[in-house]
Formats: sequence, C-alpha cells, structure tokens
Amino acid sequence: GGAVQAYKNVLSDDPGNIEAKLGLAQAELLHRVQGMDPQEVRKAAAENPADVPAQIAAADLDLVGGHVEDAFGRLVETVRRSAGDDRETARLRLIELFEVVGSDDPRVAAARRALARALF
Repeated sequence: GGAVQAYKNVLSDDPGNIEAKLGLAQAELLHRVQGMDPQEVRKAAAENPADVPAQIAAADLDLVGGHVEDAFGRLVETVRRSAGDDRETARLRLIELFEVVGSDDPRVAAARRALARALF
C-alpha cells in the first residue's frame, strides 16, 4: 500500500524516526489483515496449534481487534512450541507487533519477559 511505501521512504532518509517506524508497523499490519476472513483464520489457528502461519495470522487479527495480550500470548506460545525457522518467524512477528503497540506499553514489557523465558 501507499502508506507502507511512504513510511519506508521516511525511514530510508531518517532510520531512527520512531513515528515512521510505528506508522510502518501499523500500516503493514493493516495491510496483512485486509481480506482475511476472521472466522476462518481463528478456526485454522484453533485446529492447528503447531501451524505457525495460522498462529501468526490469528495474532495479527487479535492485535487489530485490540486484543493485545491475546496476540502476544499466542505468539509467545508459538515460539515456545516451535523450532528453527518457524520459531524465528514467530519471534520476528512478535517483535514487529511490539513495534505496533509501542515499547513503552507495559504489555510489551511483560510479553518481552515471557518471550525471553520461551527462548531460553
């Protein structure tokens, strides 16, 4: 989308721009959930706990719906349960969702601690 590119342009000129980072993370999230069928996504995630892309999609939907703790908890669990590339994919999406919420949010701090426990 245009918003995603606009934020990327700002960041290429000013990589430390916090507002642009936040805007980009939000724009990318909204872009990802467009066209998703929430019921299908949630059903797939519920039926396939080990399916990392399904869990990631459900977490995106959770976050857009304002269910921040659910989104974080789902991805922390996914990291805990998975290995290798799947684990890294889930971890990176979780970090991305932290950006959307903002690092000064206490829910982000709590989820970061949970992620650290899941990784080690």
